[in-house]
Amino acid sequence: MLEIINNPQSMISVNIWRYIAISSKDHVINDAIRANEVRVVDSSGGMLGIMQLDDALKMAITQELDLVLIAPQASPPVCRIMDYGKYRFDQQKHEREVKKNQRVVEIKEIRLSVNIGEHDFNTKLSHATKFLSEGNKVKIGIRFRGREMMHTSLGKDVIVRFANELTEYGTIEKDAKLEGRSMQLTMAPLKK
Repeated sequence: MLEIINNPQSMISVNIWRYIAISSKDHVINDAIRANEVRVVDSSGGMLGIMQLDDALKMAITQELDLVLIAPQASPPVCRIMDYGKYRFDQQKHEREVKKNQRVVEIKEIRLSVNIGEHDFNTKLSHATKFLSEGNKVKIGIRFRGREMMHTSLGKDVIVRFANELTEYGTIEKDAKLEGRSMQLTMAPLKK
């Protein structure tokens, strides 16, 4: 390790290798840091104090680690000596775990009509129960055509009857509301 400090050419080759091997989008590392003096924190979290940037870079190179700018707004800026490649790998691994455990709730839409038949009603009811049991929200809608606009209360009765059939699978999130020529009601699944 002491040969790296005494031999400037091997110091440059090690530094170039670390700089090329690790590309940073989130942090400023190694030679890209543009400050004369920096406050240095070592890899275990201990304060090493304020020092010149060149001295901090040499210290990072001797430990075969990177100098990472973590607080550029501080005076002087704070840098940490760490293995930036390992840090990025751990960060990406954590992001994958969070994404894997995340569940996206979809909104499924079911369209009814004012004059819906009993069999069609039951078929759409079975689809809605399946959607709610899978953990998705269900938007129930009726589109009024022509003279059906004069009898919106009939449409509301159909939607309320449909929602009452689904009470064991979900709860009403948004009550039936007339918007233009359509009426919609949203149901959310029951909490498990």
